[in-house]
Amino acid sequence: MSFLDIRGKPLTDPPYNRFFDFIAPGADRFALIKSLLEEFHLNSLVLSIAGNRHFFIFPRGQSLKSASGTAFPFRGQKPIVLAAHYDRVPQSPGANDNSAAVFHLIKAALKLEEQKTGRWIIIFTDKEELKSGEGITDQGSYTLAETLRQGGLGEARIFIFDACGAGDTLIISTTTDHLLRNDEGPGIQKTRRQTEALRHHALKTARDLNLQKVLLLPTPFSDDAGFLRAGIPAQTITMLPAAEAHPFASLLRGKPGFSQVLLSREIRETADRERIPETWRGLNSPEDNHQRLSPEHYGQVVSFAAGLCR
Repeated sequence: MSFLDIRGKPLTDPPYNRFFDFIAPGADRFALIKSLLEEFHLNSLVLSIAGNRHFFIFPRGQSLKSASGTAFPFRGQKPIVLAAHYDRVPQSPGANDNSAAVFHLIKAALKLEEQKTGRWIIIFTDKEELKSGEGITDQGSYTLAETLRQGGLGEARIFIFDACGAGDTLIISTTTDHLLRNDEGPGIQKTRRQTEALRHHALKTARDLNLQKVLLLPTPFSDDAGFLRAGIPAQTITMLPAAEAHPFASLLRGKPGFSQVLLSREIRETADRERIPETWRGLNSPEDNHQRLSPEHYGQVVSFAAGLCR
């Protein structure tokens, strides 16, 4: 089984040739990522933090030092961190949430190595999906953030790639704005400035790449929630089909309060759910399969991810 690209030909370009193994029922996704990183000779390691296993990819020649505590490469230099969670909910293939982004970032890592681009780190995070009764502090990104801070990456510029396999329109999330709207606690102004800088960098990268379809919209929670709760802002990037993105943007212009409905954990039980873009409604369900993906636009996401690091 293989994807078809825009010309109707099989998409067998590595690493995507292993994609169906990754979304298969019962797949050992941890082992498959480990195998792919070894196959491509990427400079990687696994850190276990609070019982969660996170993959780190560094530029060749860089290493994590731990003689006197964890110390990451580029500490104090504000490197670009590209992140994507690799876990999925049990009843879903997880094709868009979040298998596609994992494969995009593996491809981006290969591109960055080829270009010998400098200060970047890629992280595949564990435990983004929450079970019933769990909260934001149970996310893997929450405890990961503290490890990054202790290792000298508290000022890293973090970009989260989530649900980046379906559609032609790049969505730069504004969810953090809504989460911080009524918060005036210590450090909030700095967090707002950091969030604005991340968004500015994402928009500039999109312009530099001449991407024509780019929107600012609130998006469902991702690892950004755990990072933010731990005091490190992160910018989420996702994709939507234009036929879903533009009507949703129009809805929000006429009904700005709807963003709070989107962020509510009760959305599944309300009539407003039908007003959420169809792509997002299909996440965390059996509907999140390969048939919903848009392989012809994968290159756009990979180029954007690599472009953020330049």
